[in-house]
Amino acid sequence: FESDAGSVSIGGTPYFLRQLQWHSPTEHSVNGRRYDMELHMFHESAQGKAAVIGVFYEIGAHDAFLHKLEPYLEMIADRKDREEKMGMMDPRGARGKASVYYSYVGSLTTPPCSEGVIWTIVKRVRTVSRHQLELLREAVHDDMEKNARPRQEVNSRDISMFRPFEQNRH
Repeated sequence: FESDAGSVSIGGTPYFLRQLQWHSPTEHSVNGRRYDMELHMFHESAQGKAAVIGVFYEIGAHDAFLHKLEPYLEMIADRKDREEKMGMMDPRGARGKASVYYSYVGSLTTPPCSEGVIWTIVKRVRTVSRHQLELLREAVHDDMEKNARPRQEVNSRDISMFRPFEQNRH
């Protein structure tokens, strides 16, 4: 992103959205299950620290946010220069209405695989059409069927699940 695409605040520190990356299949798993695709919303603080929001997708109905990207994906699918300016787009549509999520501190999944990354994985799984998944694969995979890092061991990482507090109403 060339300018302010939004931010998230984690522990009082603002992290600014820098890029969106899609991986197929997912690089994370829940209870051993990997989904068809995972979006990484890469954020960076003013101090250069990284935070990534991960969103899972499974084959199903088309995704409204990805639908907006389809013309651009079609433009870059057959080009070596895989970048296209899209103008203004609200990235909040990529995350959806997420209220339950997992969080842990790990590493980037692409080189240099730096440690100390705050990961937030949205529990709610979105759907993506087969056509949208194929468009993304053509646009970002360099003709590889998969672009996901192999699953890593949890090791001694603490993984927390967060959900909104609900009060009993009488």
